[in-house]
Amino acid sequence: MHPETHLALHQARAADLRAQAEAHRLATEAKPPRELRTRLGWTLIELGLRLAANPRPAMA
Repeated sequence: MHPETHLALHQARAADLRAQAEAHRLATEAKPPRELRTRLGWTLIELGLRLAANPRPAMA
């Protein structure tokens, strides 16, 4: 392969990878931190289990 052709292909691929990395970085910044999501999820599960374990009598 001609050196200039090889270099052009390499530069195009590198630019594509940089663009993908930037898109991924922007997408991950938009999400809330995983730790917060995990704690909130487990808190909701615990609350649901408490409500299910202690049913209130139906009001007439």
